Amino acid sequence: MTARHSGPPVIGLDLGGTKIAAALVAPDGTVLARHTVPTPATEGAGAVLDALAVAARAVRVHGTTAIGVAAAGVIDPGTGTVTSATDTLSGWAGTALAAGLATRTGLPVACDNDVRAAATTELDGPDDDATLLYAAVGTGVGGAVAAAGRMLHGAAGIAGHLGHLPSPEADGLPCTCGATGHLEAVAAGPAITAHSVRLGGRPADRLQTVAERAARGDPHAAAAIALGARATGRALGGLANALGPHRVVVAGGVPRIGALYWDALCAAFAAELMPPLRGLRPRPPRGGADAAVLGAAALPRTLPLHHPHTTGAPS
Repeated sequence: MTARHSGPPVIGLDLGGTKIAAALVAPDGTVLARHTVPTPATEGAGAVLDALAVAARAVRVHGTTAIGVAAAGVIDPGTGTVTSATDTLSGWAGTALAAGLATRTGLPVACDNDVRAAATTELDGPDDDATLLYAAVGTGVGGAVAAAGRMLHGAAGIAGHLGHLPSPEADGLPCTCGATGHLEAVAAGPAITAHSVRLGGRPADRLQTVAERAARGDPHAAAAIALGARATGRALGGLANALGPHRVVVAGGVPRIGALYWDALCAAFAAELMPPLRGLRPRPPRGGADAAVLGAAALPRTLPLHHPHTTGAPS
């Protein structure tokens, strides 16, 4: 009898600012094993690569064929490098991610941006020819675009970084990338929290506190949430006119704070649409907490593999 999960497994790694999630994934997408380790975010790129290797070894079994990494930052899958990054991970920009991890584990490695990897779980396999617009709104604002069922990477892997679109609502506000007036500066979770204070609200340590105050009728909290939601909805609506997506997905922690946010985003999105798209609406992601590791595990099937003891030359 053939085993239900027959075939060699792959390791998926989701690298975030606080933790690294590892999963051993069967060819049918079943998660066979899990492990989590803290991210040594302030200790430099070498320490992060070491931690990724530790996480991979914790779930690896005999016959494991490859590793896929979904990582924060601007990732170029072709070279396997981090071409740009914020200071969430110290010294992360310029890291030879794929080559460094392949050398540490002895397995071939494919890598991509974490949001793009998660977005692949919204596509229905290699025969899905849809255009997908995917946004992830959390501590930052990330995104991904798929055309004809294939993720767009663009020059240096930068395609899909929606948080760095110009936003009128963010005019004059500093962005994490060093510019001003970008969407992330008004729409990310910390940005909404900061804006509630700028409007005259009490200091808050996290977005959930702002959401709770808004639910109790606090006008400053409600206005900050609505502004961030409208800015995101307007940006996505404009992109929808430019790209003509079949599906628009909005993921991340911020959209989960409640109806005030989601309703404002959808209304602003709909107001921007040209007539042929009037029926299009954003929807939540269908993938759960495993979206990033499952997307990471799928990367070795579609992206260049970087082998141990190479200098970034993919197979």
